[in-house]
Amino acid sequence: MHSPRHTAASLHVATVVLVALACCSCAIRPLQGVLVPTNETVEAVSRVPILVATTRTRSSSDPGEMFSRELSNEIAFGQVTVSIPPDHARAVGEIQWPVTPPGDPRRDFVTASAEYLDRVGFGGAITTVAKAGHRSKAMVFVHGFNNRFDDAIYRFAQFVHDGRLPVVPVLFSWPSQGVASLSSYEYDRKVAMQSSAPLAQLLDTVNSNPSIKEITLVCHSMGCLVTLEALHMKASRGGTMPKLKNVALVAPDVEFDRFLSQVREMGARRPRIGLFLSQDDIALKISKSIWGGTTRVGDINPEEEPYKSEIAQQKILVFDLTHLGGDDSHSRAFDEVSTVMGMLERRLAQGQQLGDDTSRTASAR
Repeated sequence: MHSPRHTAASLHVATVVLVALACCSCAIRPLQGVLVPTNETVEAVSRVPILVATTRTRSSSDPGEMFSRELSNEIAFGQVTVSIPPDHARAVGEIQWPVTPPGDPRRDFVTASAEYLDRVGFGGAITTVAKAGHRSKAMVFVHGFNNRFDDAIYRFAQFVHDGRLPVVPVLFSWPSQGVASLSSYEYDRKVAMQSSAPLAQLLDTVNSNPSIKEITLVCHSMGCLVTLEALHMKASRGGTMPKLKNVALVAPDVEFDRFLSQVREMGARRPRIGLFLSQDDIALKISKSIWGGTTRVGDINPEEEPYKSEIAQQKILVFDLTHLGGDDSHSRAFDEVSTVMGMLERRLAQGQQLGDDTSRTASAR
């Protein structure tokens, strides 16, 4: 039952949350048909294959949606190839949605191909993409609140492309309602809590593929709740995923105490953890109000106690993105991916790995 303080806070932010908790840009986007493949072939575009595992049901109303916002009892699989226009025709960090699907590949993000897969076909697709791109590293991405399936596909493709990431991209999409409202936020959190076991199963599948030698797990916002639950579940049951080397938590909408407890309980054999935060994250400040003032991991000041000591003790590497600015403080890691990747490269060039000394937060210097 909600406390009076919780109820009052929820009522106070109910109208604001419609906008501020949106995890995607405010660009106008079509409501249907986005994932219907285009037949037009254009030179100089980039094509990013996204492998998909999801707990959403297949869409019965919109073939261009593929998967709906309804929860399925089983994991479903697919593959979507996203065509991204040439660099001179777009701004890095942005998704250029078509006004009317399927769009013009010269200036829009468009879907080049989309297909459903079974479990065996999904494993084969991982191998195919790995061999075609001469890649042995996989990146598994878990999206956050207020994400439709097509939102998550295009955002991940943008992130991989703009970051020039030499990985096999694997999306785990849980059934967010894709609506920015207070009731949808609370529903999404409930569904997110139910999605950790399927994510753990997906990680096992990727880990067992002989074409993959290393896995990086990236989560955003409420997706970090799913991620931490999955990792905690695996650790508590004695399960291991030796290929999972790094976990990047981007603007995690997770209570700090819960986060710290779960990281501790994962033990010393856990993967290296990197935390990407912004102290001016408006969305997380609203989330904090909704949950009665409980501190969120993604907007702490990592130089303040007790956060500084606790993070250092757990050997978590911190990247404070506050200084990057921009209109969307909750998604700036994706909008400013080139800068963020530069920060990572400089840290690694210094001989550090995720999980090394955290006495200093990362900067863009």
